[in-house]
Amino acid sequence: MSNAIAGTGAVLKRSTTPIAEVLSITGPGLTRDIIDVTHLGSTGGYREYVSGYRDGGELTFTINFIFEGYNNMKTDFDSDSSGSYSVILPDAGNTTLTFSGFVTSMPLSIEPDNAVTVDITIKITGQVSLSA
Repeated sequence: MSNAIAGTGAVLKRSTTPIAEVLSITGPGLTRDIIDVTHLGSTGGYREYVSGYRDGGELTFTINFIFEGYNNMKTDFDSDSSGSYSVILPDAGNTTLTFSGFVTSMPLSIEPDNAVTVDITIKITGQVSLSA
């Protein structure tokens, strides 16, 4: 039997307040730079690498347009300070990813036969913390 969990019940918070009507979340998109240190004395015919900086990547999410939620995210967009965010998974331990970031984009999607939605992107600054 699988121990996988469904996404239903996941919560995205801005500081300590849940963001309303989140439809989907993607990220954080953690990456790591790798530095090529191959030199003329390298042996075996293989390149050599060392670890570089890590990057928290981005978190993207889509919400139904609600004035308060949009306004809160626009406040973060207009700020020159990073905001505090967390994603809480619906597993038994309520696994939580906490990070700081800047809202970098938030386009509206308006179609005649669909709900008005907002796709929000947060560029993560610093480390993503994981706790259970």
